[in-house]
Amino acid sequence: MPPKNPLGMRCGLLVFALALSSVVGLDHAVAATVSTAPVGNPSGFVIRRGTNLSHWLSQDFGWQPRSQWITENDFVFLARVGFDHVRLPVDEKELWREDGSPNEEAMALMLKALGWARANHLRVIVDLHTVRAHHFNAANEGGHNTLFADPKAQAGFLDLWRQLSARLHDQPVSDVAYEIMNEPVADNPEDWNRLVAAAHAMIRQLEPDRVLVIGSNRWQIPQTLPQLKVPAGDRNIILSTHTYSPLLFTHYTANWVQTKIYTGPVHYPGPVVTREAYEGLMRQIQGNQTDLIANARDDWGPARIFQELEPAIRRAKELGLQLYCGEFGCLPTVPRTDRLAYYHDLISTMENNGMAWANWEYKGDFGIFEWHGAKLTTGAPDMDLIATLLAGAKK
Repeated sequence: MPPKNPLGMRCGLLVFALALSSVVGLDHAVAATVSTAPVGNPSGFVIRRGTNLSHWLSQDFGWQPRSQWITENDFVFLARVGFDHVRLPVDEKELWREDGSPNEEAMALMLKALGWARANHLRVIVDLHTVRAHHFNAANEGGHNTLFADPKAQAGFLDLWRQLSARLHDQPVSDVAYEIMNEPVADNPEDWNRLVAAAHAMIRQLEPDRVLVIGSNRWQIPQTLPQLKVPAGDRNIILSTHTYSPLLFTHYTANWVQTKIYTGPVHYPGPVVTREAYEGLMRQIQGNQTDLIANARDDWGPARIFQELEPAIRRAKELGLQLYCGEFGCLPTVPRTDRLAYYHDLISTMENNGMAWANWEYKGDFGIFEWHGAKLTTGAPDMDLIATLLAGAKK
């Protein structure tokens, strides 16, 4: 998955009472569009539409005290407008100190979040987002992942889940699921498959009925899901995929990708850029990141989005398991109408194919609040975007 900008994620929820009052008239209209068709598993963990509570217990850059960054009001708001779950990223460095001792303040906030969610009838996926031995964007941030080469790091990873299970095992299996790890990046997909098998076996000894969310190697992109070896005979598994395609559109002018140098027009639907613009960009970046932006010349629309997701959709159907898109998003730097059209077509394609989803993200430059980039803050809820996300599949 493309990296997320640490400078582009700051947001402050302004007067929340105003935000809530602005949606009182919308919640019934949005809720009326939500299908009641169940999507789930034997444990009763049913999800359809969610969002990521980013930059709180994961990738926390200290813009606000944690006690203020996410509060109970956020859960009230999300339930009111029509979301049914949240994906809660957590990082090793946020929940555990360097010496391995737990950060009890952060642990307490995680448990508070689960209580707030339950009080508002929201389910939660606790996502182990990054660990000290693995970061999804290490290659682009000067880091080095050791998780797949170091048995000690792998043992430490499993121990993190033992500790999380010890704190969370009494949470109802119908309300809380675990995502084993976000966006693994192993040179060999079998390295990730072996770690999945070990984590699955260990967690199943502790919690036989907990729903586990598992994604594939190489940033959980749809094309690699067929390489994932899914533990056999376990119906309490949700398969996860992520998509940010086409990158040149969704990450237009993002300062953490090399294509930031392109500031010409971009569009959706259809080709993101003209052939001349694409060839000029490729000359400038000397062919780097070709694999990420080559699809910018494709004819983007519902058919092309389905093509992007099809390997994951097909694999989930073969296994008879729920498919979940745990991350997707588009920056507000693109034309407004094009951005909303992209979200509409992506949501419609996912829901028409039985996929649950959580957009990236709740607050931040990809978020569902107005983003004031120069000030690195959020404004009012973006009600057009929220309505687009929750409008449901195209009939």
